[in-house]
Amino acid sequence: MLRNWKDILLLAIPSLVSFASATVVGTINLIIVGQLGSLIIAIVGVSNIIMYNAFALFSGIGHTVNYLVAQNYGAGDMKRGIQRTYIAMYMCLTFALLIALVGLVGADDVLRWTGGSSELVHTGTFYLELRFYAMSFGIVNFAFHGFLRGIGATKMSMIVSLMANVPILVLTYLLTYGKLGLPELGLKGAGYAILIGESAQTLICAFIFFFVLNKKFQTRRYLTLTFKWVEMKLIAQESGKLGMQEFSLSLSMYIFTAFVARLGDQALAANEVALSIMSFGFMPAFAFGSTATILVGQFVGKGTPLLGRRVGTDTAILGGTFLVLLGTGEFIFAEHITHLYTNDAEVYQLAAYLIKASAYLQIFDGLLNFYAGGLRGIGDTTFLLRVSFIVSWFLFVPLAYLFIFVFHWGSMGAWLALYTFLMVFGLSVMVRFYRTDWTAVRLKEAAHA
Repeated sequence: MLRNWKDILLLAIPSLVSFASATVVGTINLIIVGQLGSLIIAIVGVSNIIMYNAFALFSGIGHTVNYLVAQNYGAGDMKRGIQRTYIAMYMCLTFALLIALVGLVGADDVLRWTGGSSELVHTGTFYLELRFYAMSFGIVNFAFHGFLRGIGATKMSMIVSLMANVPILVLTYLLTYGKLGLPELGLKGAGYAILIGESAQTLICAFIFFFVLNKKFQTRRYLTLTFKWVEMKLIAQESGKLGMQEFSLSLSMYIFTAFVARLGDQALAANEVALSIMSFGFMPAFAFGSTATILVGQFVGKGTPLLGRRVGTDTAILGGTFLVLLGTGEFIFAEHITHLYTNDAEVYQLAAYLIKASAYLQIFDGLLNFYAGGLRGIGDTTFLLRVSFIVSWFLFVPLAYLFIFVFHWGSMGAWLALYTFLMVFGLSVMVRFYRTDWTAVRLKEAAHA
């Protein structure tokens, strides 16, 4: 068991730092631009939800690369892993152009659909457009990181994330407030900073894949061998299932945000501040979930799936411990933390109230990520799609509407709906993980697509 824990931590800690860098940058960015007022906080928060949906729809490609490459790496068949990565990259480039086009022609309409005020739409349209452009690079980056994690190179993934996210943070401050001779662009400056950071990260990822890793994995050798339609079909199907699973979740969060927006800009701002802070709980959940995918996938590739089941359990134990400790800190210092975002007392006090109520409930989000990561490692993607659709649309959205508009429980009602949803989702995935017949788990092959 201790050997498993060591292996888990060696993979999880770099992933934790990687996800943390993005989370911390997002949090500090919100604090930086938050000094411009509660309207700006609301715009950034709503834009984050919209970007979450755009990312989620295409994130299945990165998740698929992650688990397939992990299995191929465990099986010692990296030729197939590289070929599958090329196919995924072609798909990412196609979708990147689509995302950029949506940002160019439809940013204002997308923002208007959230139900925010006309002032919110007018002020935030160009910022959202820039975020769409940045997301075009972001989905390519996510697929590259999926490859790196699949081969266990989480330290390299961490370094790349830091190289991209730290400049985003610095540029946000400089361009928002016009420091060091740069123009004072306000909210637009924050958008430009994210675009610059994401595009730079794409160049770094490409350099690593085509040059740094070429000696070990011959990443440039298999370029002409990648057009295998059975593999493309497999990746498209798996990416579609995992992408729709994430999109079902993210779209329900979008509707949830639209419901909260109807409570007013201050309620929306408090909601986004609270979500930003609670994202520190999502951070270890994602990191340990990704680790579960890597290790379970590699054990499946080696032909020892029962060891994958054991390491999946150990990952959940360690990840859950992180969440309990983090929740304790959030509960104790909730108001101090929310006050960093804004001086609007109504906003930071309401946000602190929401955080205290959910500090320990985030363990269910952890269960969701830990065990979903394990199920991705064995390729159980159909179940993940089905359960995500059911709990998002037949539980979460109806409960949010009921608690906000029928019972009139306001922001707290919205968060009660959110964590009821996460509780049911997390427990469902955990039960599936342990009821799976692990002796029958096999390597994912295109012939079975």
